[in-house]
Amino acid sequence: MKNLKLISVVATLLTMAAVAVAQGNMVLLNAAGATFPYPIYSKWFDAYHQSHPSVQINYQSIGSGGGIRQLLDKTVDFGASDGPMSDEQLNQAGFGILHFPTVMGADVPSYNIPGVSATLKFTPDALAGIFLGKITKWNDPAITGPNPGVNLPADDIIVAHRSDGSGTTYIWTDYLSKVSQEWHDKVGKGTSVNWPVGQGGKGNEGVSGLLKQLPDSMGYVELIYAIQNNITYGEVRNAEGVFVKASLASVSAAAAGAAKAMPADFRVSITNAPGRDAYPISSFTWLLIPEKISDATKRDAIKTFLKWMVTDGQRYCEGLDYAKLPSQVVAMEEKAVAKIQ
Repeated sequence: MKNLKLISVVATLLTMAAVAVAQGNMVLLNAAGATFPYPIYSKWFDAYHQSHPSVQINYQSIGSGGGIRQLLDKTVDFGASDGPMSDEQLNQAGFGILHFPTVMGADVPSYNIPGVSATLKFTPDALAGIFLGKITKWNDPAITGPNPGVNLPADDIIVAHRSDGSGTTYIWTDYLSKVSQEWHDKVGKGTSVNWPVGQGGKGNEGVSGLLKQLPDSMGYVELIYAIQNNITYGEVRNAEGVFVKASLASVSAAAAGAAKAMPADFRVSITNAPGRDAYPISSFTWLLIPEKISDATKRDAIKTFLKWMVTDGQRYCEGLDYAKLPSQVVAMEEKAVAKIQ
């Protein structure tokens, strides 16, 4: 009996020692940025920690603008954005920043119209008109025309948009800038814009909340947030004139052309992409990694994570309604990890 107790005590001490060693070797990485991919990032960072207990990644879902700002201020180890950094932003950084695509997703036109459960069809002109404040009623012909048989009310449309710097906003405004000259000239694209109309919510979470709370509201959120919050979202007419609903297949179709001609720095837009099956408000989303990382332990941990992310990590994507990276892009990224010094 004494021997059993002794064995138990020794085992406990050995376990405590192992934990202490593990804690001593713990690598803590801090990151911040996009809310668009937060569900998959949260899943990845947890799964990676389970298989690599010595690496802990803390991620703040604060919006792409905040992620870029914290990266430039060097208060995080890496950032995340749904819109690629501009040449001006990269020049402001004073240090090299690499873009690594992580997954693909979609912005969806979401709405809360009492008594209307139909999947509405939206033309590019209708979406631009609503967010320009020119189309103000749900029964406007620009909306009713593509939706025969749907009894849309004469109620005012309450527009909801992001209040924070946001990659989701970048994707939405990048799309509107391509399909509407008026939007391009008056508002333009960016993580933050001067909205002509509407109420702001912080994060995809905030806009989802507004849509659920406000009857007759309409806004844009990342696909997974619409699904998780049971918010109705519509189809969008693409560049080929086909109304398409966001899905894994239609997002992948939008990326097909870009994947074959991906630039070396991975900064690419796939909104309004060609292809009959392409969903037009699709995008890659990126991790923003410093090109030079002086802390060798952190550098190695980040490089190892990136390799896992574009390979084993991709198996988690479809369960959370994100599209996997195209194989051509994965191959390019595996090589690009070597650029981190």
